[in-house]
Order: sequence, then C-alpha cells, then structure tokens
Amino acid sequence: MELRQVRYFLAVAEELHFGRAAERLHIVQPTVSQQIRRLERELGVDLFDRTTRTVALTVAGSVFVAKAQAILDAERAALTAMAEQRAERSSVLRVGTNVGLGSRLERILAALDADVPGLCVELVSAAPAERLQQVRDGQLDAAFVRGVTRSPGLELIPLWQDELVAALPASHPLAERESVELGELAELALRIVPREANPYLVDLVVDACRAAGFEPVLGPAFTTDQDTLAAIGAGRAAWTVFYAAQAAMLPVTRAVFRPFAGQVLRAQSYLAVHPANTDRNLSLLLDACRNSLDGQAASGEA
Repeated sequence: MELRQVRYFLAVAEELHFGRAAERLHIVQPTVSQQIRRLERELGVDLFDRTTRTVALTVAGSVFVAKAQAILDAERAALTAMAEQRAERSSVLRVGTNVGLGSRLERILAALDADVPGLCVELVSAAPAERLQQVRDGQLDAAFVRGVTRSPGLELIPLWQDELVAALPASHPLAERESVELGELAELALRIVPREANPYLVDLVVDACRAAGFEPVLGPAFTTDQDTLAAIGAGRAAWTVFYAAQAAMLPVTRAVFRPFAGQVLRAQSYLAVHPANTDRNLSLLLDACRNSLDGQAASGEA
C-alpha cells in the first residue's frame, strides 16, 4: 500500500466521483482509477460500487475511510516531529557567561547536549551590563549574571548561590588552616578588580571586611587569574577572592584556596531572559541549570 493510493482513495470517497477527485488531485482520471484498483487488489475487497452514473462506498470502503485518514494523520504527525527535530539540531542558543561557573558550566552543557543532540551553544563573555543589554536586544538568548535584582524588560530567574573563597600565599601561616576568618586577613593587601569593572563583587567583599572590623588595604588590582595567583604565590603579602567552583578547576602550586570560617561570602546567580523569547531550548537550559545543583552536591562544589 502506498500513501498516494490512500490519498487518492480519500479524494474519491469525499467527491464520490473519479473525475472530480482527479481534478482535485491535479492528475488525470485514469491514474486515479488505476491506483484505486491496485489498492483494492492488495486489500482483497472492493472499496467502491461503480456504475456508469454513480460511485458509492461499499461497507468495506466506509470502514477504510477512518483507517485511511488515520494513516495520513500519522504521516503528518511524523513529518511535523521530524521537522521539529531538524530545527532543534540546526538551532543555536547564545548564552552570556559569568566567571566562576566552574564545572557547573560543563554539566549544564552536557545536559543540553543529551536533551538536544546537535544543538549549538555559543558562549559569549562580556561585562554584566553588556550581557543584560544583549539579552534585551535579542543578541543573546540568556545570560548568567550576579548582583542584579532587577533589569528593565528582562526576567531574572534565581539559580544558585556562589560561594567565595580566599586565595593566599601557600607560604603564609594561614595557609595551614582548613579555613580562615575574614578578620585574619586584615594585615594583607587585597587584590581585587577595580570597582567600575565589577561593583557588586567589590562592594560585597569590602562590606564584609568592614563587618569583620577592618578596612581592607587595597593592593595592585586583580588582572588575570594566572598573573594574580602567580604574584600572590610569590609570597607577596596579599590575598584575593575566587568563586569556589572556579577555584576548584585552577591548578596552583604556590597559592592556596581556603573557605571563609563563620562569615561565608555568597553571591546570588540569576539567569536573565527576555519574557518574549519562547524558544523551547531556553526551558531546557533552565532545567539543566537546576539539575546542575544535584551535580554540585555530588562533586562537593559550594
């Protein structure tokens, strides 16, 4: 049985006229008659009673109408499903990233790849304000951000809290501790990015220092992970902060990372999206983000 035979049958069943069915199908009448005969031979029943003046469905033909329609409905559903699969495979999801995501980002991407094989995820690095604007303009589908509780025109979906840890010289006595009190770092210079580059992080750390009873002495600005850790590891009396998930992935030998005792510093992370963006892949991204919390617990990330 061929799908075209099923289509021809339904056309004749609806028109009850071979000529009109042929016109509707944009083919010649003998082709319709020939294919219907072949279908009847294959099924072993007559589908139509034919006279020189009329065409009528037989009992078997009436039964076959519903079956034939189901066949074509199944064909359309299959074609639609495959078209959706092609669209997913060829689609691109553009996501703005934050520093400090660590192995969580790897788990999120792995989950997306499992859900939508072939989905191209483009990761874009930019300043927080620029990331938010790109989501607003439609250049990004979503962006990870911290330190923002509202942004006009965007929805900020709470995800997780990122713990901050201290980086200090491996040769410093505090490095022998499993954790450090923030106040114990008062005598060391704080190497942190300029406030205009990341006001949320700077204010979070400086306010925590003040709450611990001291005004931090600012040393040279934080530049890159590599250079700043190398300078601290060289024995300079300095410290800085890293996100714990990020620190877990950095190979260091002359500097150490230590969690804060008592006063834990945490930063809330959000996923910024545009409310008008209904891409199904965004829902999958959000699911992957939430599921990454399970992997976080298993891997011991903060």
